[in-house]
Amino acid sequence: MNKPIGRLFVVALLMFGALLVSTSWWTVLRADDLDHDTANHRELIRAQKIRRGTIFAADGSVIARSTRDDEGVYHRAYPQGKRFGHPIGYSYSSIGQTELERYRNDELTGNKNALTTTFDQLIGKAREGDDVRTSLDPKAQQLALDEIAKVGSSGAAVALDPRTGSVKVMASTPTYDPNTIANAGVLKAANKNEREKPLVNRAVQFGAAPGSTFKVITSTAAIDTGAFSANSAVDGDSGQKFSGVPLANDFNEDFGQIDLKTALAKSVNTAFANVGEKLGKSVMKEYMERFGFDAKPELDYPKDSMSASVVAPNPPGHAVSPTSRFVDLGRMSIGQGGLQATPLQMAQVAAAVANDGKLMKPHLATRVVDRDGRTVDQVEPEVQSEVMKGSTAAAVTDMMVGVVQSGTGRNAQIPGLQVAGKTGTAETEFGKKINDVWFIGFAPADNPRVAVAVTVKAVTGFGGDFAAPIARDIMEELLK
Repeated sequence: MNKPIGRLFVVALLMFGALLVSTSWWTVLRADDLDHDTANHRELIRAQKIRRGTIFAADGSVIARSTRDDEGVYHRAYPQGKRFGHPIGYSYSSIGQTELERYRNDELTGNKNALTTTFDQLIGKAREGDDVRTSLDPKAQQLALDEIAKVGSSGAAVALDPRTGSVKVMASTPTYDPNTIANAGVLKAANKNEREKPLVNRAVQFGAAPGSTFKVITSTAAIDTGAFSANSAVDGDSGQKFSGVPLANDFNEDFGQIDLKTALAKSVNTAFANVGEKLGKSVMKEYMERFGFDAKPELDYPKDSMSASVVAPNPPGHAVSPTSRFVDLGRMSIGQGGLQATPLQMAQVAAAVANDGKLMKPHLATRVVDRDGRTVDQVEPEVQSEVMKGSTAAAVTDMMVGVVQSGTGRNAQIPGLQVAGKTGTAETEFGKKINDVWFIGFAPADNPRVAVAVTVKAVTGFGGDFAAPIARDIMEELLK
């Protein structure tokens, strides 16, 4: 072979190698990135020809399914309508996916990985999606939506199995019907509805002041560090100054020296503000982070569709560390002072106490099943953090039982069962008579199987009046 031909051969070989590398780079190594690029409409069009997997509720009923028309194009439908609009979301070729539909899109479309998908295409195997089974309970979900809507303009509820982290209820109202969001015009109109904001999942987005439900965290930090016990006496007089500003108890009531258990039952603001100040900002920050504050929830749900529970005292909307000089520690310790918490976060607070101090990672999906009925992915319970000692959890549980038995949470009582809980009432910008109300709790207190958080916005009254009865009904339904 002469030199010119040899050089030409080497150049051709190098060009072939470059072509091979470039093709492999885009079709294999970068395939997943291209498939998940929101600007890639080819994947959305291709998905119309793929049977998208079915999503099931815990009782086996269908939440989302795909049916094929005469032209071989699949269309998504949601048989339960508004009931699961927020936790499940929607999937349409024209506008994309949201919520669980988006998070589990690869499983639902059979997009396992680049190499497997490419091999299946080469051998002519039709691509089809796997089914996703969830822990969501239809009856409890509907009950939560109905009862919140009866008493307030908006609100949310989350119920978990504290032993596993499985989500039983994720309700947000106003809700929406994913069957009606099939085109961009309807979606745009829903997004423009500033008054109701039906597409906002209030269970995991845009947190609000949790009020006195946060005193469960302050109690945990107080007892777990050994700085206090349930019997420790604290000053509960109204009007004490914190950060230079007087703090009042409900109805401006003075309690004098009061033990911590009674202070939780009666929700004494000044007592817990004193506890928080004695513990200090660093200790409070540590326990908040153990419960999951300052980070987005570890839920199988798109991260950009969830809000972290944070402290944002000044200016509003700008989160700071709990140790910041801008934080009013006394008021933060009672769930005010710029605190913003989501119902999922507060349900996790109750769940950690209920589960002997271990916080489990929350999850909506329980398993992924292929078309032949084989389980291809089982979601196993996983510990997110060790929040407190078992002895602390037992002490805080006893205190929370006192809240429901003889304190502000009496409306959460369930005949024949012992319930542990805590009410919360947070004043809003509308004035002292209009509040965002809360209740968190779990049952049965001696062997917890459900932990719950309920919030209702802009009502005239207290958490014990509005949120506690809803939480009671959700727990009772889930414990049947």
